[in-house]
Amino acid sequence: MAGDKRSALAARIRRREWSSLPGVFEMVSARIADGMGFPALYMTGYGVVASYLGVPDAGLATYTDMVDRVAKFCEICATPLVADGDTGYGGLLNVARTVHGYERAGAAGIQIEDQQFPKKCGHTPGRRVIPLEEAAAKIKCAVESRDSKDFLIVARTDARGAHGLDEALKRGESFAKAGADVIFIESPQSVAEMERIGAAFKGLPLLANMVEGGLTPVLPVPELKRIGYSIAIYPGAAFLAMGAAVRAMYQHILKTGSSLDAEIPLYDFKEFSKLMGFEQVWDFEKKWAGQG
Repeated sequence: MAGDKRSALAARIRRREWSSLPGVFEMVSARIADGMGFPALYMTGYGVVASYLGVPDAGLATYTDMVDRVAKFCEICATPLVADGDTGYGGLLNVARTVHGYERAGAAGIQIEDQQFPKKCGHTPGRRVIPLEEAAAKIKCAVESRDSKDFLIVARTDARGAHGLDEALKRGESFAKAGADVIFIESPQSVAEMERIGAAFKGLPLLANMVEGGLTPVLPVPELKRIGYSIAIYPGAAFLAMGAAVRAMYQHILKTGSSLDAEIPLYDFKEFSKLMGFEQVWDFEKKWAGQG
């Protein structure tokens, strides 16, 4: 991606200007979100693993799987992309490789978490974390491995689930000292817990993960701002909406044998074709008609 867009996003995040980032999970969602005016897009690990591999977000995707997706998103999107990098896919050498790979693929930032392998989605049970010292070293390694200081390092801890909020806050402080640009305390389970997080990281860019049906209350933007957050990601909203719409349409076809009279909003086919880039194909064919 162009360096000026990456720099503009980094400056926005560091001055804590409010940013709502939609989750993109495959190429159609990315094309729809791109150009709508979002300051950045968020590549959701859960959604990418589900759409690309058809499996749970439970440590089954590899670095190669994910960096390939990063590259494809960045190829078709002009909007900066912050991408889920899971645990960095191994030890410190793997973290350095992952940061290099995501940055060179065109991402504007990467999210690194402190789970043990195999990692799991942050709003599912059974998550375990590595020792604090190892986790902080991963964040420091990520910070020092990037080519540009404007490539954002989002440091996530999943310690709340297994060890409680105090441990999660302690890890967030260590990540900040290690140079993380954004602190991400995953899955607080009440507004009171979110308020403790906001009080602990005043003045730092703080990310809220708004997962519909997850462990954390989904709050309106004014309330998130009051608490102290400056970024909210919505990783699941689009694929949950898509899943509901697709299931409803398939049920209608199964029941009636046809798509006629389905009470489900449909994207206009001509507009969808334009979204997918068919206008460029038509222009190309007109230019080269009768030649070759």
